[in-house]
Amino acid sequence: MLKDLDKKAESPGKEALKAEIKELRARLTGLQESIKEAKIPIIVLVEGWAAAGKGTLINELISEIDPRFYKVISSVFTPDAESRYPFLYPYASAIPENGKILFMDGGWMEDAVRKYLRREITERQYRDRIREINEFERQLRDGGYVILKIFLHIDEKEQTKRLARLLDESETEWRVTQDDLWQHREYDAFYDAYDKFMDKTTETVKWYVMDGGRRRLMVRDALRLMVKKVEKVLERGRYVGKPFREDFPLLKMPLLADVDLSPAIPDAEYRAELKDLQKRLGRLHNIIYRKKIPVLLCFEGWDAAGKGGNIRRLTYPLDPRGFDVIPIASPLPHELARQYLWRFWTKVPRSGHFAIFDRTWYGRVMVERLEGFCAEADWKRAYNEINEFERCLTDWGAVVLKFWIHIDQDTQLARFTARQNTPEKQWKITDEDWRNREKWPQYEEAVNEMLQKTSTENAPWHIIESNDKKYARIKVLRIVINALQAAVDGQLKRDLKNDRAARRDTSWRRKTKNRKRPHPPRRVRRRRR
Repeated sequence: MLKDLDKKAESPGKEALKAEIKELRARLTGLQESIKEAKIPIIVLVEGWAAAGKGTLINELISEIDPRFYKVISSVFTPDAESRYPFLYPYASAIPENGKILFMDGGWMEDAVRKYLRREITERQYRDRIREINEFERQLRDGGYVILKIFLHIDEKEQTKRLARLLDESETEWRVTQDDLWQHREYDAFYDAYDKFMDKTTETVKWYVMDGGRRRLMVRDALRLMVKKVEKVLERGRYVGKPFREDFPLLKMPLLADVDLSPAIPDAEYRAELKDLQKRLGRLHNIIYRKKIPVLLCFEGWDAAGKGGNIRRLTYPLDPRGFDVIPIASPLPHELARQYLWRFWTKVPRSGHFAIFDRTWYGRVMVERLEGFCAEADWKRAYNEINEFERCLTDWGAVVLKFWIHIDQDTQLARFTARQNTPEKQWKITDEDWRNREKWPQYEEAVNEMLQKTSTENAPWHIIESNDKKYARIKVLRIVINALQAAVDGQLKRDLKNDRAARRDTSWRRKTKNRKRPHPPRRVRRRRR
């Protein structure tokens, strides 16, 4: 893709370019209110070479836009704390509300390519990130987002001049980082990596390569592209994604009607085992924290099935500084104004911590589906989007466990009645609970479909028989402990493998110990003080 700019296209005269840029800015300004009224969210990702003019282009694009309508972020200043989160976390968390524009000075492309060339991630991890980026962009597009991806290209000679110019002035030398100089030294490697990356990430959103060496032409082309995209969306309406299905490795799940709900446990056995399991969980929590393994425990189930009781027994032995319990209710206005997974991306725990969800992202294929809170195409597409989201988490290294707390209708009625007749428990029962009970058959059908389509090898569903609450609590604790122990054992094996690889690498280190670090070309060396 980059070689397409080797032959420079003819440019109109200076005055003609200025006039066209002025006219395009006026059109973009006039579109602001239409963007807001149509609730169109826009992401403009500007990637490119160091010193190619990314900041300049963004400044030109926002010059006539009302500051209340846009936000600018730079990946260069991403906090170090975000390295404790999944690769896509900072980008998924930053997506704009409907009717607003996000300008990104660098993003997922620069992040992935630099880490790959530094060998901070493996070839497989790099391929996984490219897949995640394609899925992320498709999910945003299907959710109505307009995405514009621009790459600013300059040749090596032009970059040399610009870096030298920046370094020669004390007011601007801070803008040139060691990473920029490293990129310049490895220009050919970056050229090849950028080119291949763009070729592999055009499944959903096309890349537009622009000549950073011709400022006015670059600004004109970017404005023209942005205006054209917005006008097209306003004319046809927001994109509505089609139901999409990918073959994930799914586990066979029983139908709810076939689950035996008779298992129970004697009180004495329950108390003894509960104490033992909670001690084991407390010890594992310390190891999980030290090994920086993130954990997501997701609870869904019938009303009054015992989700809260299970969560209380899980959290009792845990250090309160190492977990969060996240109750999920109806989305707030600012959450409704974004792609629906956004509010869950923002609640992902950092590595070494637990996030325990009381209700989850599966509301889209249950409550939202049955109550008509989303379109049919939205909930049908959500099965695949959820599987992709959970795969991102497990590829990152997270333990993801999902529990459906199951009871029969008679047990639910008995618990509803007990709550209604007990003053201190009346807050637990609402009119909505009774209405949902009337739709039991429809919910059971939706839950069965959910279990069949989203119980994957990396993030399985566990059906918990909860007519006997005590039996359910013990079963949940056993499953959690076994999964955490397996994660710890796997991490210990990886640590041992890495230690052996490091010891085998000593001969290479001896050979390179005294090798001088390569310098940037003379033109871009820092001035001596």
